[in-house]
Amino acid sequence: MKTSCLAIAGFVLLLMCFSVHGQEQNPADTLKRANELKEVQIRRIKISRRQTSSTPLQILSGEELQRMNSLSVADAVRFFSGVQLKDYGGIGGLKTINVRSMGTNHTAVFYDGVQLGNAQNGQVDLGKFSLDNIGEIELYNGQKSTIFQSAKGFSAGSSLYLNTKTPEFKDGQTDHLRAAVRGGSFGLFNPSLTWQKKLSDQIYGSISTEYKHAHGRYKFRLTNGVYDSTLVRKNADIETMRVEGGIYGRLPDSSSWNAKFYFYNDEQGLPGAIVNNVYDFPQRLWSRNFFFQSHYKKETGRYQLMASFKYAHDYSRFLDPNIVKDDGLTNNIYKQDELYFSVANRYQLSPIWDVALSADYQRSTMDANLYRFPYPTRHTGLVALATELHMERLNIQANLLGTLVNDQVEQYYSAGKKQELTPTIMASWQPFSAKEFRLRAFYKNIFRMPTFNDLYYTLIGSTFLRPEYTQQYDVGFTYLRMFEGQLLSQVSLQSDVYFNKVKDKIVAVPGASLFRWSMQNLGRVEIKGMDLNVQTAWTLGPQLHAAAGLTYTYQQAINVTSRDLNYRNQIPYIPLHSGSVIASVDWKNMGFNYSYIYTAERYDQSANIPENYVQPFYTHDLALHYNQQLSNKNIRLSAEVNNVFNQYYDVVTNFPMPGRSYRFTIAYAY
Repeated sequence: MKTSCLAIAGFVLLLMCFSVHGQEQNPADTLKRANELKEVQIRRIKISRRQTSSTPLQILSGEELQRMNSLSVADAVRFFSGVQLKDYGGIGGLKTINVRSMGTNHTAVFYDGVQLGNAQNGQVDLGKFSLDNIGEIELYNGQKSTIFQSAKGFSAGSSLYLNTKTPEFKDGQTDHLRAAVRGGSFGLFNPSLTWQKKLSDQIYGSISTEYKHAHGRYKFRLTNGVYDSTLVRKNADIETMRVEGGIYGRLPDSSSWNAKFYFYNDEQGLPGAIVNNVYDFPQRLWSRNFFFQSHYKKETGRYQLMASFKYAHDYSRFLDPNIVKDDGLTNNIYKQDELYFSVANRYQLSPIWDVALSADYQRSTMDANLYRFPYPTRHTGLVALATELHMERLNIQANLLGTLVNDQVEQYYSAGKKQELTPTIMASWQPFSAKEFRLRAFYKNIFRMPTFNDLYYTLIGSTFLRPEYTQQYDVGFTYLRMFEGQLLSQVSLQSDVYFNKVKDKIVAVPGASLFRWSMQNLGRVEIKGMDLNVQTAWTLGPQLHAAAGLTYTYQQAINVTSRDLNYRNQIPYIPLHSGSVIASVDWKNMGFNYSYIYTAERYDQSANIPENYVQPFYTHDLALHYNQQLSNKNIRLSAEVNNVFNQYYDVVTNFPMPGRSYRFTIAYAY
């Protein structure tokens, strides 16, 4: 990918936005009023879902996402309680999510309802997903609180749903367009364009494209107790292009359907760990991801049907000039293909009793140019039988998930077949006549299969690995209160205590040589924790509104592996305390946002000794927004300051994070 070509392409896209004219000529005050009503309606729907969910649910959507100092999905999910984001630094650094200390592989990431697969290592890099076309982010502990979903929806310890913006048109409207340019520190240049088109009364279309380039250099502090130096982080450059589009339709029988494609291409440097006085790294990574997915939904009386299809192809190339083999430099290429089908059925047996049956099939293959690579193929079948009782004050859901995994290889040995039955039960209860307060609880037994890397990576993988099992227990409550005509107009509170057990934890263990490691089932982990989430809204005047939110997490995640040298120690990178604060103020066309994140001390190894101690860190971020309505058009200007006090810190030891940085955005929409 050439920088000049992509930069020109991004510039041309921006020029296009100013050559398209709106179809509507509504007065500015009418449009503003309509947007306010829409925002109120969306907020009420979101609060209702969070209040009645039988499993803990956190949501970021609409204006909240625009306000936050976030460039990618990874930046946004940091503000959820119970979440640790493993960040290797910089715009292009790997960013993965860990929910309630169970590990990254126990969190399923769904893009418009279909899971993002990665059979190679089971991890989804959230830094690759821009917020430009994301309308809502949902995080469920346990699973989504509905029985009408794909079998995949029941199959993970927690679920992160990324929902893209869907076209919405008022009477007489046929087009929506949004163009934006973002720039700032680290040489960031990030233009984007989204166009939504009403093709007919029943068919809509959309296309979204984005280009991002950054040299990625930033200062960091290096200290070893003797000297303190400020250096420049190198080889963190990145260049990406994303294009995605969709078409949405309704049929005369009231059924709905959509089809979407997604393409992502990048080239980036891989800055390594700052150890042994090495500060420059020549490693490079190329990635290319494509998927096509479609979805169909129909409702006929008491019966509902939902079907999904997906094909995905992922390509990655890793180049390391420092490691020279007999056939030349290390130049590893991986190719992964996935085919996925899903059918879900729901039937209403009575006004208060529903049943559902879901079945999924997934085929994953992997190719690589590695020595002694087995070329694995994984067939995964899932069947979920679920039921729900929904009474006036009590909701009970239960499901039993059957999973069959069959691995095949072209050479050497495969992991063979594995099959499991895993149950879940959850309930939500309104104990008083007032609807403000609800209790909830759930139990979930689930497992995760070893990845292709765990099983088949040359000289490291082990085909005898067992799945990693988890048991989750959760009890909590939600409280919501509205106040008409008061200074405090709304308060929302949710809190949960939980206990998780992880059995047969998959870990890498060194062998006779530190060069050769092996994957083994060794660990047992017990996690005790508490999440707290408070959201408030304030009416300070006719045109002056404010909102404030707080999250807090306590997690004791300890190693309980018998006869282990680190028995009863906190597992790596899990702090006892963490939390965040978000506050915003709106006055007329101006908006101000403040956010704060705190992470307490941790250990970067299994042994909780001073040598492995990682200091706590906190960051303060500020953002200022200005909106100007011109007829039915909107211009938005934003200025952001991240890490205001220029704190130097590591999320992952020896991978320094950036200090103070700036970002500026101008967006045009109609």
